[in-house]
Amino acid sequence: MAGADREFMIGALSLAARNLGDTWPNPSVGCVIVKDGAVVGRGWTQSGGRPHAETEALRRAGSAAKGADVYATLEPCSHQGKTPPCADALIAAGVARVVVATIDKNPNVYGGGLKKLQDAGIAVETGLCEGEASRINAGFFLSIQQNRPLFALKTATTLDGRIALASGESKWITGEAARGAVQGLRARYDAILVGSNTVLADDPALTCRLQGYSGRPKVRIVLDRRGRTPPNSKIATSARDIPTWIVTTKGSDCTALAHQGANIIVTAAGKSDAEFAINAAKELANRGLTRVMVEGGGTVAAAFLKADLIDEIAWFRAPKLIGADGTAAIGALGLEKISDIPAFKYRERLVFGSDTLDFLDRART
Repeated sequence: MAGADREFMIGALSLAARNLGDTWPNPSVGCVIVKDGAVVGRGWTQSGGRPHAETEALRRAGSAAKGADVYATLEPCSHQGKTPPCADALIAAGVARVVVATIDKNPNVYGGGLKKLQDAGIAVETGLCEGEASRINAGFFLSIQQNRPLFALKTATTLDGRIALASGESKWITGEAARGAVQGLRARYDAILVGSNTVLADDPALTCRLQGYSGRPKVRIVLDRRGRTPPNSKIATSARDIPTWIVTTKGSDCTALAHQGANIIVTAAGKSDAEFAINAAKELANRGLTRVMVEGGGTVAAAFLKADLIDEIAWFRAPKLIGADGTAAIGALGLEKISDIPAFKYRERLVFGSDTLDFLDRART
């Protein structure tokens, strides 16, 4: 069954990726139920994190789940939350075997779901496609283990790493196909984060405009220490309809933004941009976010890099040049040694017309 097991788990992983970016504060999980070599039930975590994948798969499988094999990308939960434990539901359904890709790092679960299944006489196997499952769950695990979301830096530059002319003009460096791909990326994250400089310069809407996307609106986050976000900005005027969080510091006046529906989050400024980023990351995790795309300009990008918070990079690059007088995608990092350079490794390259998109992951030592 080894080859078939992997095939079914890959199917479950595909289901888990389906709602990635729309299940926070819960992880995005996939589940496939197989009876006599045929799939009888599929499930994935629904928008908002409930129902859970196993519950959905069992509902679709019905009585066929009895004696079946179950493939889950994450250990079934064993504690009572807003919904009953999935481990209990699997036991009640009479499944024969459960294959789990990775153990849940949540201390309320961590191994408890597996033990409950084993105590009920169900065969349990773990570790199949663990690497793939860990990538999908990376943001959820970071929120538990480090009290911060996963942060992905997205930028669109010329070949020489510039995002705007010296005059500030920036539309458009990349082509239409690449800009469309940005919407696909946004769909896979819980929130989009920028700094107040970007709001003042570009007045972005920061919405997910992917055709066919039907999930929850993305949370829009503005790092704004001094309360500079204009009340007439697109973000402020739509704050009642789209979740909008302004992360600021004590003493800033965000009264008008609060009246417009923005959620004002006050945190410590810290002694540097990097410390402010670290404090903001904790606030976001405390509110349930697990995956955040950083789309701010060079100042915000540098702050998160200096804080060692960037886990992934999505770098769009157009075959154009602006020169040293243009605006750099990454602000000053203040590095003194080569060994201090933030390092990343290539994962994948995609091509959109004449533009490229490179995905990079943090290089672990």
